[in-house]
Amino acid sequence: MAIMNIRTIPDEILRKVCEPVKEIGRQEKKLFDDMVETMIQKGGVGLAASQVGESCQIFVVGLENEFYKIANPKIVEFFGTEVMQEGCLSVPEVVRDMERFYGVIIKGLNENGEQVEMKATGFLARIFQHEIDHLNGKLIIDYSSQFFRPGNENEERLL
Repeated sequence: MAIMNIRTIPDEILRKVCEPVKEIGRQEKKLFDDMVETMIQKGGVGLAASQVGESCQIFVVGLENEFYKIANPKIVEFFGTEVMQEGCLSVPEVVRDMERFYGVIIKGLNENGEQVEMKATGFLARIFQHEIDHLNGKLIIDYSSQFFRPGNENEERLL
């Protein structure tokens, strides 16, 4: 396994909509494993492929010693909302309150290429939504106009 470099803003790959994965082969399994290792090393709880320079629909999540490796994730149901603080390895030093769905059901492929459906609530649901945002070229700073106001000293650094 290899530790990968985390891409940070303004790296253009973070703004790209990632391509669906056609199948889970050896290369995708290695990417899953390298991403898990990188996420742990960097102190994250989730990591999308675009954050390590790969434009494919893959993310990993690690929470309470359980790991999720998902390709081509789609939210198929959602319910409730809650506000919590959220940060991102690709947007260092920014933490903000984010309203997200409290619960989601997602479908995708697992690391063996099998179709899976998972229901998640609370923090796990939040992480899934955050990583899916990455795969669609969306960052936490896109949810807040405060980072884009004219004259904001952070604007140039964050865009």
